[in-house]
Amino acid sequence: MSASTETLLTTPLHALHLELGARMVPFAGYSMPVQYPAGLMAEHHHTRRAAGLFDVSHMGQLRLVGDGAAAAFETLMPVDVIGLAEGKQRYGLLLTDQGTIMDDLMFVNRGTDLFVIVNGACRAGDIAHIQEKIGARCAVLPMPDQALLALQGPQAITALSRLLTGLDKLVFMTGGHYIWEGADLYITRSGYTGEDGFEISIPPAHAEPFARALLAQPEVKPIGLGARNSLRLEAGLCLYGNDIDTTTTPVEAALTWAIQKVRRAGGERAGGFPGADRVLAQLAGEGLVRKRVGLVALERVPVRDQTELQNTAGQRIGEVTSGLLGPSVDKPVAMGYVGTEYTAIGTRVNAIVRGKAVPMEVAAMPFTPARYFRGN
Repeated sequence: MSASTETLLTTPLHALHLELGARMVPFAGYSMPVQYPAGLMAEHHHTRRAAGLFDVSHMGQLRLVGDGAAAAFETLMPVDVIGLAEGKQRYGLLLTDQGTIMDDLMFVNRGTDLFVIVNGACRAGDIAHIQEKIGARCAVLPMPDQALLALQGPQAITALSRLLTGLDKLVFMTGGHYIWEGADLYITRSGYTGEDGFEISIPPAHAEPFARALLAQPEVKPIGLGARNSLRLEAGLCLYGNDIDTTTTPVEAALTWAIQKVRRAGGERAGGFPGADRVLAQLAGEGLVRKRVGLVALERVPVRDQTELQNTAGQRIGEVTSGLLGPSVDKPVAMGYVGTEYTAIGTRVNAIVRGKAVPMEVAAMPFTPARYFRGN
């Protein structure tokens, strides 16, 4: 390992990644696999048609415990936490006092606690922020050693069901406790690919044996960060630091679906979250000048992050935040921010790639249909 990577943290699967021939890169302070010998394209397609195993142990996991945990956590986000039923999972947004996005996260009401998963690069800051803001109202308990695996794809249920029973009771955005060889696992039916799949929180000592047991299933192959990125972009899902950050509000980011009616103007618990005045005003159509949109190139030219977007008159109107050649859709796709007058589906814009205007069209997201399991 070079001097530049000596201080990187490793996950409980690090030795397994090396054994499998992964190319490792620094990511969120960890040494992580960007791809395996099969390569990004093969990994992407395998996840779409079978099942891919991802090591996402760089993500931050924590528990909020106490009778006031839900009410306290709700003060940090424009999300209905109090009304979340036991066993249900929800997407949340930590906001700054300016109403911009500090991080996006997932949380589950497990009955005895709220189980929270935050982005790896934001983990330390998020936990410190949560502790400072609500630590007097509930216990904030980080789980720094807990591993996290994701099994994604249409055959994920087939493979995982050979190791565990009772998974059929889970539908999209629900979770439950499971036991594997004496280890307590918490599994949610969710993920970051647009496919059916599971995220598995597991004690570190059991992570590698469990991963090996999954990889022994004929449907499962290991998948790196590269394919994780292409899969999530095709699914229209934001990457924190690219598509959302402390310069973007939930309304600008087209994440208003994550703000439940109860927290909006006229709702039972309207406002009461950081930046509420600005966010609620934007929800009412006031002060909104840009918005995140999906984009499809009309020529076979990949349009990368930070590419300038212009209108057909050559005026700058925004910027691409994520972009690549979508392996499943087989065309260049992107997302980015444009002025609100350019957000209608079918609007033509130009991306400036190496000085050349590449025509693009505003398109609906996701770029490939979501296949989450919501029940039979």
